Amino acid sequence: MKRIGWWGMVCLCLLGCQGQPAREAAALPGPPLRVCAGENELPYSNRAGEGFENAIARELGQALRRRVEFVWWRDARFVVRNYLDAGKCDVIIGVDADNPLVETTTPYYRSGYVFVTRKGVTVRDWDDPLLQQAGRIAFVPYSPAEIMLRKIGRYADMFFYMNELVDFKSRRNKYVRWEPKRLIGDVLSGKAEVGVLWAPEAARYVRDADGRLQMQLIPDHQTDRRGDPVPQHYSVALGVRKGDGSLRQALQRALEKQRYAIRAILEAEGIPLLPLDEKTASR
Repeated sequence: MKRIGWWGMVCLCLLGCQGQPAREAAALPGPPLRVCAGENELPYSNRAGEGFENAIARELGQALRRRVEFVWWRDARFVVRNYLDAGKCDVIIGVDADNPLVETTTPYYRSGYVFVTRKGVTVRDWDDPLLQQAGRIAFVPYSPAEIMLRKIGRYADMFFYMNELVDFKSRRNKYVRWEPKRLIGDVLSGKAEVGVLWAPEAARYVRDADGRLQMQLIPDHQTDRRGDPVPQHYSVALGVRKGDGSLRQALQRALEKQRYAIRAILEAEGIPLLPLDEKTASR
């Protein structure tokens, strides 16, 4: 699941977007489309406009004939409360499609968690022997990967490495980000044997590794130690404030209008896309 699950349904995966050239912005007659935007959240977004969600926002702005305007955040834990609900921004580009904190459009893509390994080394499922043999497994805490590592008895083995990945910064009452680029870099260098990440976070770094890395989508039939489902595949939508149905409807139309352009952005990023009507036990 996207970052929303890692912070108890308040840490959301969001977008930042670089503005269009002045002559283009001047040609857009509508009011600004104010986007809740992470200033340093690649591969999703940054102030330089280099994230794949930056590109999606630009497509939506063009479809709506509205200039994209950003409200930047640094701490993902309180974006809905302190930014969206406070009226400082109006839309979040990437949220779980069933997020109860916001009104969502219909999903515009679906993907899943992946195992990332060096070329020629394949991990297909959580019962693979390599996961028991690996000295280091790169993952993000509070994600489905942590739940599964606990189930297979490897979480405690990774505790020191997990803290090393954030330079031993304290997580007490603060937002600490595990950088996808660093996690994938450790797999590429051989420091970690396997990475387990949400595919949209991993894809560009696997893509840019010149064929030295590979991704394997994790099957969506996992359960935790109690037998409860642990979804590995998720659908992603746009999110607006509750009660802002008019904007949600406008964004829905924009998604439909720009669906081919948005799909091209996701494919160029290297994100493995699943059918939007895929059926799972829980989503």
